[in-house]
Amino acid sequence: MFRKKKKAPVEIPTSSMADISFLLLLFFLVTTTIDVDTGIDLVLPPWVENAEQVQVKSENIANILVNEVGDVLIDEKIYGVPQIKAEIIARIKANPKLIISYKTVRDTPYKIYIDVMDQLKLAYRDLRDEYSREKFGVPMENATEAQIQEIRQAVPQRISLAEPAQAEE
Repeated sequence: MFRKKKKAPVEIPTSSMADISFLLLLFFLVTTTIDVDTGIDLVLPPWVENAEQVQVKSENIANILVNEVGDVLIDEKIYGVPQIKAEIIARIKANPKLIISYKTVRDTPYKIYIDVMDQLKLAYRDLRDEYSREKFGVPMENATEAQIQEIRQAVPQRISLAEPAQAEE
């Protein structure tokens, strides 16, 4: 007589599953990049109770408006984004009391908004650097803390950000 051999039960080896899962988890943790919204680095002035309203002469204001298609208008004249810095530097040199009023509409592309802000800050950076070289003989990045304070007082950054408006139809 022949005896039937008992078949060993079929099993899937699971002893290494935990190791494989851990390695996959580690792989994805190491290779994944997480996007972080950085936002805009702005320092707002401190809140003042019962702030006094000051009337500003219209010749001391440069109105910058960016519309929904990304056109940049400085006092109702269209400029390209790369031209903004030179225009603002020239205007500030002509009128040191100039206040830049920057306004957008709600549908303005965020990239254009940032690009225009960058151009405005670059204009002030160049003006401050020029002042530092004339007054102290060094670029602003090499100035002492006291010199930097003096430069900031001599060339104050006057940018007024207006709340975005609805686009006109």
